[in-house]
Amino acid sequence: MPMVSGVHVDLKPEEVEKVKKMLGRTPNMVEIGMIDIMWSEHCSYKSSRPVLKMLPTEAPHVLIGPGEDAGVIDIGDGLVVTFKIESHNHPSAIVPYDGAATGIGGIVRDILCMGARPIALLDPLRFGPLTSGQSRWLFEYVVKGIGDYGNCIGVPTVGGEVEFDESFETNCLVNVACIGVGKKEDIKRSIANQVGDKLILMGGSTGRDGLGGVTFASRVLTDKSEEDRPAVQIGDPFTKKLIIEATLEALKTGYVHGLKDLGGGGFTCVCSELAGGGGTGVDVDLDKIFLREPDMIPYEIMLSESQERMMFVVDPQGVDTIINIFKKFEIPYAIVGTVTDTGNIRMRKDGKEIGVLPAKLLDDAPVIYREKRKPAYIDCLKGIEPPQMPPNLDEIIYQLLGSPNIADMSWVYRQYDHEVGVRTIIKPGQADAAVLRILNTNKAIAVATDCNSRHTYLDPYHGGAGATAEACRNVVATGAKPLAMVDCLNFGNPEDPEIFWTFVETVRGIADMCKGLDLPCVGGNVSFYNEDAVTKKAVKPSPVIMVVGLLDDQTKAMTMDFKQSDDIIVLLGDTFNELGGSEYYHFIHQIEGGIAPQTDPGREKNVLTCVLEAINKKIVTAVHDCSKGGLAIALAKMCMKGNLGAKIDISSINSKELRLDLLLFSESHSRFILSCEKSHINMIKDLAKSYSVPCYILGQVIKEPLFEIAHKTGKITCDLEKMKKIWIETIPKIMGGLNEE
Repeated sequence: MPMVSGVHVDLKPEEVEKVKKMLGRTPNMVEIGMIDIMWSEHCSYKSSRPVLKMLPTEAPHVLIGPGEDAGVIDIGDGLVVTFKIESHNHPSAIVPYDGAATGIGGIVRDILCMGARPIALLDPLRFGPLTSGQSRWLFEYVVKGIGDYGNCIGVPTVGGEVEFDESFETNCLVNVACIGVGKKEDIKRSIANQVGDKLILMGGSTGRDGLGGVTFASRVLTDKSEEDRPAVQIGDPFTKKLIIEATLEALKTGYVHGLKDLGGGGFTCVCSELAGGGGTGVDVDLDKIFLREPDMIPYEIMLSESQERMMFVVDPQGVDTIINIFKKFEIPYAIVGTVTDTGNIRMRKDGKEIGVLPAKLLDDAPVIYREKRKPAYIDCLKGIEPPQMPPNLDEIIYQLLGSPNIADMSWVYRQYDHEVGVRTIIKPGQADAAVLRILNTNKAIAVATDCNSRHTYLDPYHGGAGATAEACRNVVATGAKPLAMVDCLNFGNPEDPEIFWTFVETVRGIADMCKGLDLPCVGGNVSFYNEDAVTKKAVKPSPVIMVVGLLDDQTKAMTMDFKQSDDIIVLLGDTFNELGGSEYYHFIHQIEGGIAPQTDPGREKNVLTCVLEAINKKIVTAVHDCSKGGLAIALAKMCMKGNLGAKIDISSINSKELRLDLLLFSESHSRFILSCEKSHINMIKDLAKSYSVPCYILGQVIKEPLFEIAHKTGKITCDLEKMKKIWIETIPKIMGGLNEE
């Protein structure tokens, strides 16, 4: 690390020289600390910005896209939905409880900044195998941190996903997402564009916790990363609840011209982005900032990432009104600065100027065009020999239901209050996506997050496209039309050409699927350096996609459980010879390789439109997409959720003479399972034909607790109660032993 003005920085030597040339001098201690933060990968996206331009970002209903604290989409009737996804990976790997909790705190503030009320949270998570005590410890305390924080602030956690893989042993991934609802007229932007406005800092005090958090997040973890514990912030959910209500009340006054939270980069980031985005400058007085530790020096004040802080840009005429609201909620506040026309961030302390930097220098860091190279392992792993098919496929189904990647996750979501706020129509575990009512209307929104890291490892392009497609399928399975997406892209060190190649290919896949589905990207997050410097192991590329969809009629919301015996079971979509990255290969055969599922935007769009129309016509009784575990596991879940059995015959779908285990466990895209009453089966067939979607009658729902799959040479029979026992008890049994060691 270079040293400048007595400070070690993460800047490259050539970046330090560039700063000196731009300023015409050597920056002082405070200034170089600010530049170090804002030019970090976590804040500046200097490696990813050129690549992210591939993503489509515009649509008639997109009001605010990438570049703000959260995306905003129009859902009609003067209402908007805001949503954002972020990572809090490095802090959670070091201090899982506080790292996860403050991740929730930060994402809630992002929604609040846009002038919307946060109404729901989601938590896509990734850990190492649960055979590891380290992974179980991380899993337990990350979930506890999310649950405790979300429950305290009264925002329900309604969805997410958990994936376990060896690559996440050291670097767990903790992604968090939040959705908000507001009025179109109340939208605020995170800019300061009116000279003379006052800057009012509100919320928690500034301390040394979180010092240098974004630079910590912009380097790989090492055996000395425990020393970075001070870079992990400490959350206060009780203060956050007051902040939510005070902020929403302040926004109603009309005096708030801009609003931004103090998250990554703290006071430095908020000043530079408010001024940079507004084309203005700011003068700030550090003596006005209320400190938790009074001996803090300016360098620490500007870099601290202490939680629960918001910056309001307020019309001078409304300062007293806004302050009185903060007083009512007993929230600390201070008038810390003024918006100027200088284009500079000017800081004072003890009546003396301690630093001056152009806002644009901080807000517009230089980009890096990274070298990229296709990893040799990708072609190598495609050509592996398929394993012998096990003779006892009934036992294989039982075993897969006991895989932590497939097992019931109620151990997680039962720790969350997912019903607070009376909006949750479809709760965790009931469907492929959560569904939330829009109060005082008949509308609802559906939200889902998805990613398959193993697919993306084997084929980054189709892994990225597939995650996007699956998130759309999950939203459509509830009856909602996908409107927009955000992404959280988790990768290793971008300075490694092979890792950067996988990043570029993943984004290209996401972009192509978004374009094919007319799905705009309205924001996101890139998390690099998820890599262990000791073992040199990077996480598998993990593009987590969050999709929001709209139901115009909430009464049409659909769940996955079979509802009644004698219903006909239908498969839409074809199954292909692509077991690579499947749970069957990994959990049963311990194989990493093969052809990962391939994507086709046209095929995907057809099946999505077909299913959406079937739900709108009310001719289906249950809908579930085929994903992890394949056809057999998807059918099993529908049976277990409905406490009903099924008699299936898959002979009709094997026109390509595929191996039986491939038919059952391939994770091919663009497939749904539907159930319908007998009187509606011809309507389903006609609908599928009109969209050129393959349609197969698989069998029917039965009262008996049996799961039976007939094929050309025999029959597979599983006991429904045994299946449920394995599926439900796997995670609690593993986690119940945590305290016995």
